[in-house]
Amino acid sequence: MARDGNGDAENLTNKLLIVEYEQVKEEQRARIGFRDNLLYATLASMAAIITFSFQNGGQPELLLLLPPASVVLGWAYLVNDEKISAIGRYVRGDLGPRLAALAPGSSRVFGWETAHRDDHRRVSRKRLQLAADLLLFSVAPMAALIVCWSSEPLPPWLLAVSVAEVALVAVVTVEIVRYADLHRP
Repeated sequence: MARDGNGDAENLTNKLLIVEYEQVKEEQRARIGFRDNLLYATLASMAAIITFSFQNGGQPELLLLLPPASVVLGWAYLVNDEKISAIGRYVRGDLGPRLAALAPGSSRVFGWETAHRDDHRRVSRKRLQLAADLLLFSVAPMAALIVCWSSEPLPPWLLAVSVAEVALVAVVTVEIVRYADLHRP
């Protein structure tokens, strides 16, 4: 039986959309792994900085290294988390509906992409994740600054550095809260 040109084009479109789905899901998986490893990298860098700061009689001013490490790793975490969410939105809002339109009798494809977001505990989990993110990327660096400020008087240039670090931590904190995705189903 000969196929018409429309059937071939439709088949090719379906295959291309499925390949695109596989590619974006692979990117999402890779980003999830990288993002999750950033949490461990942040904890390890914090432990190293704290240990180094208090070795051999202690140099609390070395705690000023903790906020920049937290900001850099926190920003990388946030950017990857947003890209992971953006991929999910793209699959749910664009790619899935295009494939559903090509599949006769199917109103929805990739059901998991929306089903896992319908859990009634999702918002509470997102709030707990926000609290954990803020603890790691905001509270811990601020605590390091407070310890540094209270341990001994800092030279003016280090005090200025620490104030700049407060501003950096504040920026990351605001962005973490902005991207928390607490209200979307």
